[in-house]
Amino acid sequence: MTGLRKYLLGAAMATLFTAGGALAEGDTIKVGVLHSLTGTMAISETTLKDTVLMLIEEQNKKGGVLGKQLEAVVVDPASDWPLFAEKARELITVNDVDVIFGCWTSVSRKSVLPVIEELNGLLFYPVQYEGEESSKNVFYTGAAPNQQAIPAVDYFLEELGVEKFALLGTDYVYPRTTNNILEAYLKGKSIAAEDIFVNYTPFGHSDWSKIVADVKALGADGKKVGVISTINGDANIGFYKELAAAGISAEDIPVVAFSVGEEELSGLDTTNLVGHLAAWNYFQSAESPANEEFITAWKAKMGEERVTNDPMEATYIGFNMWVNAVTAAGTTDTDPVADAMIGQEFPNLTGTTATMLPNHHLTKPVLIGEIKADGQFDIISQTEPVAGDAWTDYLPESAVLESDWKDLNCGMYNTETKTCVQLKSNY
Repeated sequence: MTGLRKYLLGAAMATLFTAGGALAEGDTIKVGVLHSLTGTMAISETTLKDTVLMLIEEQNKKGGVLGKQLEAVVVDPASDWPLFAEKARELITVNDVDVIFGCWTSVSRKSVLPVIEELNGLLFYPVQYEGEESSKNVFYTGAAPNQQAIPAVDYFLEELGVEKFALLGTDYVYPRTTNNILEAYLKGKSIAAEDIFVNYTPFGHSDWSKIVADVKALGADGKKVGVISTINGDANIGFYKELAAAGISAEDIPVVAFSVGEEELSGLDTTNLVGHLAAWNYFQSAESPANEEFITAWKAKMGEERVTNDPMEATYIGFNMWVNAVTAAGTTDTDPVADAMIGQEFPNLTGTTATMLPNHHLTKPVLIGEIKADGQFDIISQTEPVAGDAWTDYLPESAVLESDWKDLNCGMYNTETKTCVQLKSNY
């Protein structure tokens, strides 16, 4: 081989590849993955990192996007909320990602939000949350309260005859805001203030004996008690163990959880959890050809023992909508992609269609599932897709607000004053 040929071959290889075999900068579209791989939230978030990597691999087999392969840039914010902001800034300014899929807790999302808005990045947030937010730089593919929390309370009231409510949550923004909404909603349903018990515990809380005793005592007068759980992360393990130790069954005091899914139950002895409930927009047990295909691909990639769950489906929908929006826009630039996202439709895994609304929220069906002995859920209630509401109707200050990034170009439009109020304090 001549010196010139060696030079040309070397130059070509250097252009095509960087260390580790990835295509060189400029030849790939970089996708940021911002999920905790260590710390208290790793039990939930690691699976979402794996989901994004699988989706990227599948898309690359189809030819990538805009003629380029997708390249994942994975960082670990380690369940440290300020570190989420630092890692988001790093992804955008150092790694030059075009989009970020990430966050689980609302406190991590709110940590990231000022960075995303300042740098005009794009975040897909795949977990149920408390609402009361709408950013032009975020697409909320998880449930708003009217797509999970409110329907779950209705199920307790109408189907189980619950008369007293214990609202138990981890001490951060999602449980506190959700429970403020639920307290207002319950009082509007003629549930007395003294029949609503609210308690918050720190992340990773492990001693549940007194709280469970307090919940049990709530029903001393013979009224039916139900628990609405916004407990997050590995604290759920201790909570359910204490319920079982106290001899409390689902028939005695039913629990409906908003952050317990197949992943959290995987590997646990669920004998004493049977009959308790979860409210989500997807369960692995949903029957549809799309879900069967998704589960098959997931288990082939990750192993037969790995389960699917709701935030995975939200990631799946958001990722595919982003691919289609980038294709329609002909660019990965934030503004045209965000415009192209509104109105995107994509089949969800439960057999209907998800639509991205002008408020950057999806239409989603509401499912109530009952925990089975194998850690899966028996779907006992399912609705048609419900439009996500960024601002709740049950808090007076929010009931007058509307989000519309298509026609009004505003996330907080006051329908009474006819003005756009961009209050950063709400972020």
